[in-house]
Amino acid sequence: MEQERKSGFAALIGRPNVGKSTLMNHLIGQKIAITSSKPQTTRNRIQTVYTDQRGQIVFLDTPGIHKAKNKLGEYMVNTARETLSEVDVILWLVEPVTYIGRGEQEILRRLRQVKTPVILVINKVDTIQKEDILKSIDCYRKEYSFAEIVPVSALKKTNTDTLLEVIFRYLPCGPMFYDEDTVTDQPMRQIAAELIREKALRLLSDEIPHGIAVTIEKMQERSNGLFDIEATIICERDSHKGIIIGKNGAMLKKIGSAARYEIERMLEARVNLQLWVKVRREWRDSELYLKNYGYQN
Repeated sequence: MEQERKSGFAALIGRPNVGKSTLMNHLIGQKIAITSSKPQTTRNRIQTVYTDQRGQIVFLDTPGIHKAKNKLGEYMVNTARETLSEVDVILWLVEPVTYIGRGEQEILRRLRQVKTPVILVINKVDTIQKEDILKSIDCYRKEYSFAEIVPVSALKKTNTDTLLEVIFRYLPCGPMFYDEDTVTDQPMRQIAAELIREKALRLLSDEIPHGIAVTIEKMQERSNGLFDIEATIICERDSHKGIIIGKNGAMLKKIGSAARYEIERMLEARVNLQLWVKVRREWRDSELYLKNYGYQN
C-alpha cells in the first residue's frame, strides 16, 4: 500500500541575518529569496514550494523579527507575527550561542502564545566546535519545549536532508497545494525587483540599503525571446541618489550588470535592463508609498 503523501505549511522565523533566506533557497534548490550580510533583507513574506515523493512543503520565509523604527519596520514585524498561527509547523532559526538575548526572548514570548509545533533550527554550526553545539542545544532546551531540535549549516548544506525529514513528520496528510513543478507563488516582476535590491544591498554602503525600494515599471518579452525590463531604485535623500548612481554612473551600471546576470538565470533568457533612481523622502513612513511599493498588511 502506497504511503499517503503529506502537504502543509512551514514558517521560517528568527532574528534578522540568521540565514532564513539562505536555508530556504537551499531547501527548494533554487534562489527565490534574496540574501545579503545586512539585516532585514527580507521585507515581505515569501512563499516557496518543495515537492518530493513524500509530499509537499510550502515554506514561508518571513522578515526578521526586530524592533520597528518606522512604518516599514512595523509592516515587516507584523508580517512575521501573523504567520505564526497560519502554519502547520514553525522553524525558528537561531545562531549557535549559549546566551539568549533580548531579541530571542521576545520571539520566545510570542511562540508561547501559539500552539503550533516549533522546530528549533540551530544554523551556522560550521562556525563552532561540535561540543559547543551541545551547549547551545542545552541552552535553548531549558527555555521552551521544542518539538525537535536540528543543528544545520545552510551555507555548507549540512544536515538539511534531516531537517526536511523532520518537517514532514509534522505535516498533515492531504493533497498538494501546488503543481509538482511550482517553486514559488511570487510573480516574476517581484522576484526581478528583489534581485535588483539584493545587488544594491551588497554593493552600497551600510547607511543606504535600508532606505531603498525597487519598482518594476515595465517587463515585456520581445518576439525573439529577449526581455525588456525597466526598473526604478527608490531612495530617501539626494545624497543617496548620487551614491547609487556613482561617478559617471559607475555604481548604477555595476548594480545593473550584477542584477541582469541573476535575472537572466531566473528567466533563462537574455535581458535588456534599464535602471533609474528617484528620491522619495521618508517613504518608509508613508502609508501611500509603502502600498505603492508592495508593502501592505
